[in-house]
Amino acid sequence: MNRIPENPALAEGGHRYLVVSDFDQTLSFNDSGQLLAEMLGIPGFHEKISGLSRSTLVNQGAELAYLLRHDPEFRGVRREHLHAVGKQVPLKDDVRMLGRLFERSIGGNQFDFYVISAAPREVVQSALEGIVPPERVFGAEFRWDDWSGEIGDILRVPAGYGKVAVLQELESRLHTSPDRTIYVGDGSSDLYVMHHVNSRDGFTVAVSKAKSIGRIARRTVLSDNSLSVLIPILEDLLGWDARQIRGFFSSHGLALQDWDKIRTDWLTFHHEDGAPAAPPANELVLAT
Repeated sequence: MNRIPENPALAEGGHRYLVVSDFDQTLSFNDSGQLLAEMLGIPGFHEKISGLSRSTLVNQGAELAYLLRHDPEFRGVRREHLHAVGKQVPLKDDVRMLGRLFERSIGGNQFDFYVISAAPREVVQSALEGIVPPERVFGAEFRWDDWSGEIGDILRVPAGYGKVAVLQELESRLHTSPDRTIYVGDGSSDLYVMHHVNSRDGFTVAVSKAKSIGRIARRTVLSDNSLSVLIPILEDLLGWDARQIRGFFSSHGLALQDWDKIRTDWLTFHHEDGAPAAPPANELVLAT
């Protein structure tokens, strides 16, 4: 692959970062597969996905691609359906601004922004049209039958290790080191790639309350605004303080209104077999 040229705004001593984001419920509010099923009038989408997940027949995140190829109810899906549903996907606030900010140098550093999703590439490209260049979007790819217009085969699905493979391709193409890779995701389908990024000293950001991913991600941010993912990048990677971060957003016409840092402990207790029952509260005695 040819090397992509450096951003001329990259300052001396600055770094080049590869920023990769998931799509469904990371840059958007809804699952694109559910929207596609609703548009086509196909019931029981979540039951189909859950059944595939329990069967471990496909990698987590690749269930929709499997349904599009093998489920009779989805055989009528055409390219135009995928493009149409992409236009219906509700994006999180300020995704367009997030794309513009990543195009610029931030603190003398360059950020190359890509999207890797297990959703069909046509859906993601359609949803992010004018925001992320289509060549920077990686999604499930299909071979389309020229005669029938149906999906003839699945060529590639960036799910599980598939996301890692695309990530490594991009690192090689951009000539960036793994410790300059930033990955943003929301759910269990991102666990594999987050483990990979963390093991190579990269940086991971979770954007959901899911405990499975919160335990692994370096930082978790919860917001309806996509710009929130910049907070841990500016704070942890660039070393900016709160005043600098607020000033950065203010310079782009945004006021950072609420910024709460909360540590949450998730606890579950059970009584061990054979353990004596606790005495009533009025019989508790503190040893001295």
